[in-house]
Amino acid sequence: MTTRRDFLQTTTGALAGLAFVGCELMEAAPAKGQTRRREVVVNGKRVKTVDIHAHCAVPEALALMNLKLAGPSLRPDLDMVTEVSKRLQAMDEQGIDVEALSINPNWYKVDRDLAKQVIKVQNEKLAEAVAKHPDRFVAFATAALQFPDLAAEQLEEGVKKYGMRGVAIGGNVAGEEISDPKFNPFWAKAEQLGALVFIHPQGDGAPAQLQQRFKGNGYLGNVIGNPLETTIALSHLIFEGTLDRFPGLKICAAHAGGFLPSYSGRSDFGCPTRPDLCPGGTHGPIKKQPTEYLKQMYYDTMVFNPEGVRHLIAAVGATRLVVGSDYPYPWTKTAVDLILQTSGLSDADKVAILGGTAAQLLGIDT
Repeated sequence: MTTRRDFLQTTTGALAGLAFVGCELMEAAPAKGQTRRREVVVNGKRVKTVDIHAHCAVPEALALMNLKLAGPSLRPDLDMVTEVSKRLQAMDEQGIDVEALSINPNWYKVDRDLAKQVIKVQNEKLAEAVAKHPDRFVAFATAALQFPDLAAEQLEEGVKKYGMRGVAIGGNVAGEEISDPKFNPFWAKAEQLGALVFIHPQGDGAPAQLQQRFKGNGYLGNVIGNPLETTIALSHLIFEGTLDRFPGLKICAAHAGGFLPSYSGRSDFGCPTRPDLCPGGTHGPIKKQPTEYLKQMYYDTMVFNPEGVRHLIAAVGATRLVVGSDYPYPWTKTAVDLILQTSGLSDADKVAILGGTAAQLLGIDT
């Protein structure tokens, strides 16, 4: 009989060409011996958990851009040719049943022909990876958003040909806001397909633009810079009318939407205070109060403490939250426990946040 250890060892080479990378933090702890898979239970019932925020990279695609797995952001020790058992073990230990894999864009400045090659290789390799472990992984497609028409085609191919459950994009595209009307073809296609759009901050956005201010202790370029990048991106999507033009969009923001949900009330007072800067109506051209748009989007729960979860729920509602770990970077190994330990949540809320909402968005059987 094949043991679980034998099974995991045989799958080590199954995801050839795929390596997982994240938000530029320290290296993960060394692999430990295989442990029994943790099953998460709410009120006596088994719950399927889904981690919507887990990074990856494809070495073959990186090579096309003269990049390779090295350094803190493209970690060579996370190549899935040798480390798949380590990832599965971490998922088992933390009680995560399914990861939604995403690649943080680093191709927004390449030309059209190269972008086609990069995206094709990435989406093919992601599909192959998921096919080897269909019960543990789903994937977000990649797209060359600097060419919106091409990105729309790549998204459709990713969903229809490769079985991707959505698409991962950055918070800006080589310095351009994703709310710019030039990106409307992409947003229209995402709305048409009902595809979840996972927005993750770009290092060349706020973290790079404010790098002088982020010097010193505290790793502020990420601790402040990444959430700030998401805050800016979501604010533009609201105030520039993207969410009005495409009301059916399904958007999930990394890092709990940055600072926006925590300080959303200020957004409602900006235009009334300076109407000269917001032509078109009380809040400029948009149709609703800015804070109302927050309830149209989804957010991972990377807030690290129960009070943060409760505050996020107060701002957007429990049904808008999904678990995120930022694997493999050690921001948190207790994403599941955070939800279980947050007081005041109903059993239904816990089930939804732990996996029910994400499963619905990503088409995962529960």
